[in-house]
Amino acid sequence: MERPKILHIDISLVDNAVTLWQKGGLVAMPTETVYGLGADATNGEAVARIYSVKSRPQFNPLIIHVADARAACRYVEWNDTADLLADAFWPGPLTMVLKRRPRSRISELVSAGGETLAVRVPSHPVAQQLLQAFNGAIAAPSANRSGRVSPTTAEHVREELAGDMPLIIDGGACEVGLESTVLDVSGEHPVILRSGSVTQEMIEKVLGKKLATQHTPVAPNNAAHKSPGQLESHYAPSIQVRLNASNVAADEALLAFGAAPLTGAGKTLNLSPSGNLIEAAANLFAYMRALDDTKFRAIAVMPIPNEGIGIAINDRLQRAGAPR
Repeated sequence: MERPKILHIDISLVDNAVTLWQKGGLVAMPTETVYGLGADATNGEAVARIYSVKSRPQFNPLIIHVADARAACRYVEWNDTADLLADAFWPGPLTMVLKRRPRSRISELVSAGGETLAVRVPSHPVAQQLLQAFNGAIAAPSANRSGRVSPTTAEHVREELAGDMPLIIDGGACEVGLESTVLDVSGEHPVILRSGSVTQEMIEKVLGKKLATQHTPVAPNNAAHKSPGQLESHYAPSIQVRLNASNVAADEALLAFGAAPLTGAGKTLNLSPSGNLIEAAANLFAYMRALDDTKFRAIAVMPIPNEGIGIAINDRLQRAGAPR
């Protein structure tokens, strides 16, 4: 599936976005993963607006987005592991959790009161243009209501947040389509907190050692998380999600995968007819949104291979199908 790429935006939009951020406002911006709901990460009132607009639990921390590794070092305690990973994967869809610098200006709300910060450098050219112009840290969770399916186009953002957003910058459809991999590198042993398109195997190759992986969801009444994306129920459509479907009914929508989709569904969208997991990841959230129609009893999902980026796809699907 060919995806449009908008490499530049009008300078007036960049100026408008920077002015809004400087005044404590919100701007929805594209990244290569999903669209982000951005605010100045050093402005506590602006960060509080993110939580309010999203109806997001305040124990669920945010990721800060910066233009490059040098900017990240202003806010977190850098280490050799982070240096290796930044060289390999930044700019790109890897978030690293590191210890907060003493006297860091980042709002405590961003890290939900914790001692670490999650930081990444997005590769989307429009995001880069905005971050370089702002010359600071932007807290930016996905630009949707908390727990809902993440947005991968500007239109998805408009559908959910238009009344709350003074500016939505359209950078085309997101190339990756899944939130970033989150890796905790604040301790001696790196731990994957959220899977994504930067896979465990890719990270292990760079670091030259095996990783621990935390896949267990964290209950909402637990202490503050180190990373977003650890809630048991998340990425959820308004109707139920039924996983690993081997059959489908006429009153269900089907999220298919591969060359032989099930027959009999009320509506079918195929994540990748060729069985390409990268294509499936890019289509996942957009297709879940398209099938989210209350005329159907549920969305039935065909099995997805649990390998490579398929691990991240299945992680999102399991949370979408979790009890609410």
